[in-house]
Amino acid sequence: MIKLLLIDDHPIVIDGIRTMLKDVEYLTIIGSCKTGKSALEFLQTNQPDIILVDISLPDINGLELCEAIRKMNKDVKIAALSSTNEAGIITGFLQRGGNGYLLKDMERDDFLAAIDRILEGKLFLSHAANEKVLEQFQSVRSAMNNVPVVTRREKEILQLFSDGLKGPQIAEKLFLSHYTVETHRKNLLKKFNANAMQMAIKIARDYRIIS
Repeated sequence: MIKLLLIDDHPIVIDGIRTMLKDVEYLTIIGSCKTGKSALEFLQTNQPDIILVDISLPDINGLELCEAIRKMNKDVKIAALSSTNEAGIITGFLQRGGNGYLLKDMERDDFLAAIDRILEGKLFLSHAANEKVLEQFQSVRSAMNNVPVVTRREKEILQLFSDGLKGPQIAEKLFLSHYTVETHRKNLLKKFNANAMQMAIKIARDYRIIS
């Protein structure tokens, strides 16, 4: 028998899930909690197989609760059950140890299939949630494609400019000619589409190319 814990402060949601699962013989709801605090207290003496967590709770958000539960138990499956469909929330929940992200508008068959998949040790995202994560990935990948590519020497020179050194000082430090340093400076301005080194330095820091 699979033991399920529900954490949601809306009685109508709890009642709806109870009704949905009443004919599922292999699943039993061992408890329901309205707050994160009461859930953590419940887990001190009870061991569910899977926990469904609402993201919006009155005392602690679902991300923080997921992290706290994961610290207590490395093996229990934790899935968000939420009406919130934002990429940052979804990825944040998964990063904190979540095994899945389910949306409250799921059909019964899809809900049961999601539970089964999570219990098998697989990650599950509702279709709409998955779309949000993919959109975020596309945005990140697009941004990464726009990151200027600099050589080891250019990075070294850029870091020295960032440290406050001037062209002649950099040339002396690196045993380069003033002309070579100036050529690198111009190339860096072009790569970062900047009209001054301070702008290039700021962009490089934003992309974490230099410290």
